[in-house]
Amino acid sequence: MDSVIVSGKAFDGRSFREDVEVRVERGEIERVGRSNGEKSLSGDYVILPGLIDAHVHFFGVKEDRLLEWNLVPETLATARSVGDAIRLLSAGFTTVRDLGSKCALGLAEAIEEGRLLGPRIVASGYSIAETGGNDDPRDLPLEMGQSISYSFYCDSPWECRKAVRKCVRQGADVIKVYASGAFSSGGKIKPAFTLEELRAIVDEAHRADLKVAMHAYGEEAIGNALDAGADTIEHGLGLSESLAKEMARKGICYVPTLATYEVGLEVRKMNEEVRKARSELIRKHMEEDVKIARDNGVTIIAGTDYVGSSSRRHGENYREIVLLAKFLGLEGALRAASFDAALCLGLRGGSLEVGKWGDLALFKKVEDPSDLRPDNLEYIVIRGRAINGPQLRELARWVQY
Repeated sequence: MDSVIVSGKAFDGRSFREDVEVRVERGEIERVGRSNGEKSLSGDYVILPGLIDAHVHFFGVKEDRLLEWNLVPETLATARSVGDAIRLLSAGFTTVRDLGSKCALGLAEAIEEGRLLGPRIVASGYSIAETGGNDDPRDLPLEMGQSISYSFYCDSPWECRKAVRKCVRQGADVIKVYASGAFSSGGKIKPAFTLEELRAIVDEAHRADLKVAMHAYGEEAIGNALDAGADTIEHGLGLSESLAKEMARKGICYVPTLATYEVGLEVRKMNEEVRKARSELIRKHMEEDVKIARDNGVTIIAGTDYVGSSSRRHGENYREIVLLAKFLGLEGALRAASFDAALCLGLRGGSLEVGKWGDLALFKKVEDPSDLRPDNLEYIVIRGRAINGPQLRELARWVQY
């Protein structure tokens, strides 16, 4: 279908509007205006720009464990991720940003070629980490662990520049950096890389016209990421007022990934002191960090950090919008998953405007964030093609693992 015409109530990326007609021609929005009654898809829908999840991983794993993330063969991860891509589309997500996995770049290429069904994928390819840092599978010997990892490891400014160049060689759309540890490693959270190393990574990435997403837990790591010139802060647990003010001043976007902490992942090899510190950091993040960012004018965007496991299953990514709505309201949370996300990521989608991607999500109703459940999606429109939501969900059920 080269032409799609829909009309009804719409969220245009910033706010809701009544009686709107959207015409998509050859994959782009050609007209947005008052409805004249013409439709190519019958029915009453609420029209949204295709939703964006700014932080996912196509790990293709059943269980949420660091070792399994690394041990899963690339071919198996790819095969499983085909189903995850369909599930994302069946939930209204037409664009996702994968921040570190073995298969996302290839998956993205196959989808763009029309060989597979799925959302647009902005992919980092491998991520960048320091030796012994986050996502380095330390249960294995050094060479073995790093050889099976989905990260490039570097330990000096020039090694880090080379790691960026390796990502560029892979075809990366964005550079992902671990500026701190994380709970998956089981130990005490601390900053990663020197500021000199982080600055080298950012400089090399920006020379290649690529944005940099920095994983950062704790005030020191967030501060280092801001000083280094990161474009987005991922997770950002432990955000302070002063850091939020600096983020707003520099135009650095915040991806709090609340949905991943809602799950309550079990982490092995964690002593009681670290466990208590972890619990307090998560409590503050879920209750205060987004409010601090909002009140200081930081642009907040939606990202789940879902990986496709049984506990963080793709297709349930609307949960981030539900959680953000507690701080931003319904329109603000939708904006975080559309207009603001597209702006921060440098994408041509996220709003109902002429010349933007013709990616739409048509829901039965959107009066509450919970209405974004996949079973309320009636149609998805992507690349000029309208796909029936119930049929897409049935296909997604066939490819579960």
